Amino acid sequence: MSVLLLLVDVQRAFCDPGGSMALQGRSIEDMHRAAANCGRLAAEARRREVPVVWTRMVYRPDYSDGGRLVNELRPNLKRIGALRAGTPDIEISPAAGLAPGDIVIDKTRYSSLIGTDLERMLRARGVERVIVGGVTTSMCVETTVRDLGQRDFETIVVRDACGDFAADRHEASLAALAFGFARIVDLAEGVAAMDMREKALAG
Repeated sequence: MSVLLLLVDVQRAFCDPGGSMALQGRSIEDMHRAAANCGRLAAEARRREVPVVWTRMVYRPDYSDGGRLVNELRPNLKRIGALRAGTPDIEISPAAGLAPGDIVIDKTRYSSLIGTDLERMLRARGVERVIVGGVTTSMCVETTVRDLGQRDFETIVVRDACGDFAADRHEASLAALAFGFARIVDLAEGVAAMDMREKALAG
């Protein structure tokens, strides 16, 4: 059995002072902290030759791939030009530290498994354990973790490597995931979990 590190939407948009969320006046301190811890997880994973996968929310310049999420539920994303392809907003936060050899998967929905090759890649590599960090806890992280759990992947969420706009949303999300979808651990336990299974194949 093998393990993979999945880091969800650790982007400038959510984690950096110059990103679109901060420019709206949203608090990003917890997400900036989470980004740094995602970077620590990624460094430990690379040292152990555990694959590192980052996802990014990215929309076409005209948002034609945004669907109801952009057109009805969150039209403000389009209004402010958030997460638009070709802009710094979509980049992985420097606080996290993307490295050569890491895998980047772009998506247009909260779940990292909708409209992407992630599940196919996990199956092809024989991955059974997925260690997860990222932002925001209550949206893209939670949706992704629920989908992983429902597909019978052993899913571990590193609480220190997740962040949200509000602490109560972060904690409520982790509680829901712990109840029926994933094991919730701290940073040290997340690193230890990388050594508990055979590493995923490189190709």
